[in-house]
Amino acid sequence: MNSYTDPGQHIFWIASRAFGVVALVLVAVSVGLGLAMAMRSAKGPGAMARLKQAHEATALAALILIAAHGLTLLGDSYLRPGLSGIAIPFVMQHRPLWTGLGVVGGWLAAILGLTFYARRWIGPKLWRQMHRWTLAVYALAVIHTLGAGTDAHSFWLLVILIATAAPIAVMAAIRLLPDDDPGSGSSRPRRRIPLPSEQMQRGYEVAR
Repeated sequence: MNSYTDPGQHIFWIASRAFGVVALVLVAVSVGLGLAMAMRSAKGPGAMARLKQAHEATALAALILIAAHGLTLLGDSYLRPGLSGIAIPFVMQHRPLWTGLGVVGGWLAAILGLTFYARRWIGPKLWRQMHRWTLAVYALAVIHTLGAGTDAHSFWLLVILIATAAPIAVMAAIRLLPDDDPGSGSSRPRRRIPLPSEQMQRGYEVAR
């Protein structure tokens, strides 16, 4: 059968695209949950703890899908990017600018995702400062998708991009706008809620 009509000839390319789209959605969800946490929008007993759990889970799931997105390309017989192509920015010959920005976003996502397990050592203040860059991860993912993706002009993908970008843009704007009421309660002390990864680490230390 002709290689252009047989999906089996492009299985790695198709799988990589699928992983990439799912990773994009998970990054968007994680960023949205992070903004919701920063805005203290979760109400009710245990709501903030559940929000933190969902934020960490989606961030780590996105990281796994990003890795799968890149590693699957190693099996593509057309691109043949090699390890350097998926790990070093702007090395891949296929649309090097857009793929390079995707690699940068992937490494940034890895650094930020792994800080969940380093928060106890780097401190919550630095952790929050670093996690402001999650917006950059999402922006790089969108740019990479539009510039390097073969589905960039597909209606279904544009719907996904708009559906994820619109709420993030609104939440980010609300978050970044200055508060007109300095006495609105922003100075209230915040109860420290440990991340799920920190709870696991503490449980392991107690077990030892």
